[in-house]
Amino acid sequence: MHTALCDDDYPRRCACGDDHSGSILQSSFKSPPLSPFGNYIRADWHLRPKYPRKPLVTCQVANQALPDPSGAVRIPFTPSASAIGGFALGARLWALCFYLTTAVIGCGLFVVMIVLYPFVMVLDRKSRRIFHSINALWANLTAQWFYKTEIYGLENLPGPGEPAVYVANHQSFLDIYTTFQLNRPFKFISKSTIFLIPIIGWAMYLTGHVPLKRMDNKSQVECLRRCYELLTERVPIFFFPEGTRSKDGKLGKFKKGAFTLAVKAKVPVIPITLIGTGELMPSGKENTLRRGTVKMIVHPPIVGDDALELCNQAREVISTTLLAHEALTLTEEIHS
Repeated sequence: MHTALCDDDYPRRCACGDDHSGSILQSSFKSPPLSPFGNYIRADWHLRPKYPRKPLVTCQVANQALPDPSGAVRIPFTPSASAIGGFALGARLWALCFYLTTAVIGCGLFVVMIVLYPFVMVLDRKSRRIFHSINALWANLTAQWFYKTEIYGLENLPGPGEPAVYVANHQSFLDIYTTFQLNRPFKFISKSTIFLIPIIGWAMYLTGHVPLKRMDNKSQVECLRRCYELLTERVPIFFFPEGTRSKDGKLGKFKKGAFTLAVKAKVPVIPITLIGTGELMPSGKENTLRRGTVKMIVHPPIVGDDALELCNQAREVISTTLLAHEALTLTEEIHS
């Protein structure tokens, strides 16, 4: 079982975004939460004598393997972001190279999309798979020069023609480039202002991604209506249920819309954990980019007829994975 013992006098908000001070964490699942790292994780909170106000997590990874009744993803542990070139000037120059590369590639591919647009609207108006393939090509050609992506749990992905609701934590602008590497023709839900960005926003419009105006009830209803129509046409949808990028790297509360949609359309929810994108390009610091490695973990599908329960289950799977990875990262730092 995954337990974390927290010091009462020094509360700390952990990777899952919850404050666990003075409590023992236990999963609400009947079986222990499944760690992708294939072990029980026990995180004990101690204090560094030199830094009395800074709690430190140390981990003891038990030798006994975690029960795996549902085929949980198991991955080897490696640091998520090998911070090469993390100094300020180098990170800014690396980010500039990133944006120049993505702009050059994007401009060329956007011309191709313009040429193909009339044919796609006649032959594949709903899915627009060829445009999604172009989006994925753009993301892959850009990302491969700047950071490495490790993907685990590909066996948990539905087939390319199967409808599903994908949900993931949202840490960074790089999340878009990373998730395109799944090679599934999903439609993103994105705030409407993104569609105004030259080339990138225009390409999103041509591809059929779904715009959403925040704090606008009419827009939210229209967004869910359009998503439901796409799911009935066997087009998968991708949500970041936190609603925005995390400012502090912690997992925020999940909004229920994605899970309500999954229940109504009777499709599975596919939880995905993104690790490391926020370390390479933090939210609010899009002018910097560090070299390194990110991980994308595809968890087993979740099905059900209760939107709130689906929401809680998906968040717990992702938060447990983030917490386990943070604990193991700190352990490696302590022992190195």
